[in-house]
Amino acid sequence: MSLQQRLTELGIDLPHVPVPVANYAPAVISGGFVYTSGQLPVVDGELVGEGKVGESVSLDDAAQAARVCALNALAAAAEAAGGVDKLARAVKVTGFVASAPDFFSQPQVINGASDLLGEVFGTAHARAAVGVNALPMNAPVEVEAIFELA
Repeated sequence: MSLQQRLTELGIDLPHVPVPVANYAPAVISGGFVYTSGQLPVVDGELVGEGKVGESVSLDDAAQAARVCALNALAAAAEAAGGVDKLARAVKVTGFVASAPDFFSQPQVINGASDLLGEVFGTAHARAAVGVNALPMNAPVEVEAIFELA
């Protein structure tokens, strides 16, 4: 089954790649891999939430936002590669979580991204989940990913 068929089976439509908010490319290809820039939880040009996780953003809402970030990263990688079927698998995911001082569940937030990529590719990937003080546009989460080309 092709990756596009898998997305269709899952009821997932890749979104348009969000327009960069600064001077960078959404994704670049190098050495058989696609590296995505950090993706925010943007849908139709709007953040799906703002604030720090553990204060104004719940863990569940943050995990959903991480899923949106991963979907945006997948779309950016597919566009750079010339189509989603040119991607073999997710290799590495790094998630950044804007965290309240006493919030320590960053891995559970980034599970939102990992779960999406696991559903799509059917494989596990390496990962880091990092708590940070603030993210661009007051986003609660940001995700970057590395994909292997098919």
